[in-house]
Amino acid sequence: MRFERFSDMLQYWAEKAPDAPAIRYGDKTVTHRELFALVESRAKEYRGSGKTCLGVLADGSLDCVVAVFAANLAGLQIAILDESLPESTLRDLVRYTDVDLLWGDPEVTDELRSSLTAGVQNGEGQILFFTSGTTDRSKGVVLTDRSLMASAWNGGEMFPLTASDTLLNILPLSHVFGFVCGLLWGLSSGSCVALGRGVRHYFDDCAFYKPTAASFVPLLLGYLLKANALNDELSTILIGAGECSPEILSAVQKRGGRLAFGYGLTETSSGVALSVGGDPYAMDVCPEDIVTIAPDGEILVSVPSCMMKGYYKQPEATRDVLINGVLLTGDLGRFDKDGRLHITGRKKDMLVLADGTKIFLPEYEAELTKALGRDELAVVLRGGRPVLVLYGNGDKTAILRELKPLMADYPRGQQLTDILFTREPFPRTATGKLKRWELQQKAGLL
Repeated sequence: MRFERFSDMLQYWAEKAPDAPAIRYGDKTVTHRELFALVESRAKEYRGSGKTCLGVLADGSLDCVVAVFAANLAGLQIAILDESLPESTLRDLVRYTDVDLLWGDPEVTDELRSSLTAGVQNGEGQILFFTSGTTDRSKGVVLTDRSLMASAWNGGEMFPLTASDTLLNILPLSHVFGFVCGLLWGLSSGSCVALGRGVRHYFDDCAFYKPTAASFVPLLLGYLLKANALNDELSTILIGAGECSPEILSAVQKRGGRLAFGYGLTETSSGVALSVGGDPYAMDVCPEDIVTIAPDGEILVSVPSCMMKGYYKQPEATRDVLINGVLLTGDLGRFDKDGRLHITGRKKDMLVLADGTKIFLPEYEAELTKALGRDELAVVLRGGRPVLVLYGNGDKTAILRELKPLMADYPRGQQLTDILFTREPFPRTATGKLKRWELQQKAGLL
């Protein structure tokens, strides 16, 4: 079933299956009828508030979901923020996105109230997600409930759920993959969505909810597989938002059931292509997407129904990547003889980690250069985690100790996990730019 708006979806299932479970959160279950009633009641409050932009410190709870749907129904702009970010970063984002009303942990929202603004004009329907959600260099991507619902339909057509499914979502709702593939994918199908109970329950949510379907980022899925934490009823697994190792994919395939690996971007409201043909690295393009490969190998995407309106308050940055409705993804790819898409690398100067977050290399490597006083260095990925490559030699333990104060300023997932040394000069283009993927190959990481 295709829905245009959040409210269309909620009302449809409230009428068609009023007493069927819509959301489970811990021991609480709300039906489709109850969910719609909660959203309508909260929307009435928001309409009467006179506010224009709700900042949601997304904690993945039932009330968080209600707040987002209600604010949209009430015509507010919504900025979905990662509640785990430092307070200083949250203050900057609150000001940047013109938030004049907050939802979230009262202790945090009370601290942020002094950062509230006068609000925004003409923001109705806009929902802001952030490209990485971990640093103040993130861009605010302007999506809408229409683009997000189109994306949920787009992916659901290729990898469907049914009303008898229970979809587990332990992904952050501040990430568009979690919001679309962990929430809207289930609700739009009439499935029950089981909301994860937080980090402490990552390893027992499957046993608690007994889901039949779930969406994971590779890093988390790897941990759950090692802990044997996936329940027997879990027969549909969607993986996305980061590089996934063959070992993880193989382990999931051995369990049987349905597996899909997805490629998508915040700018396209999530999914662009899914592997539904057996080979997890060979992806079919979603029904409404048009994907082409530029002469230099860059993946270009056109999908009017799901495309962002632009980067919030950054028209120049928008024009750099969105040209006549075509998104320059910064990713490199190719089509095989069967017309399936393969991702081969990244053109942009950033690394996508296994948990879906990003390292912006110019800033990151500049800090490392300053700390070490060495110019010939580079950060590359090994198993989805960052490692430092240095030209020459040195004492690895001493260097890691020297970098410890700098690494403390970064989230755990962005901290260096190892140091490699190479005696060959770094491979570079004629203009002196580092051939990062060639360096990875030389270092034995590809």
